[in-house]
Amino acid sequence: MNFYTRKWVKPEDLNAHGSLFGGSLLSWIDEEAAIYAIIQLGTNRCVTKYMSEINFISSAKQGDILELGIKAIHFGTTSLTLTCEARNKITKKSILTIDKMVFVSVDENGKPWPHGKTEITYTDERLREE
Repeated sequence: MNFYTRKWVKPEDLNAHGSLFGGSLLSWIDEEAAIYAIIQLGTNRCVTKYMSEINFISSAKQGDILELGIKAIHFGTTSLTLTCEARNKITKKSILTIDKMVFVSVDENGKPWPHGKTEITYTDERLREE
């Protein structure tokens, strides 16, 4: 699993108990996973279709630095399935895991569209200008 993105837990990210609000973390994860899917599929026309059970393992507090890990685990005809982990950057303690997040490539009308990809790309070659 590649951990590319880091997030700093700030006061505006906290819940009423003074720990990281789960909705903030899920927003960060959805954005990071979407960016990952866009790069893997080579199109910005993809949408979040499904998230499996979200397992909150531990909490984070103000000042913690989190890192988000994403990995592609399956390529379908129109979909890409990812797995995700959020963990504390310093302690490496897991904060959340999501076994499956499915993104679907769509056409201009929002209908599933074959993306033609079959394997993970580990470089940013698809983002470089020709």
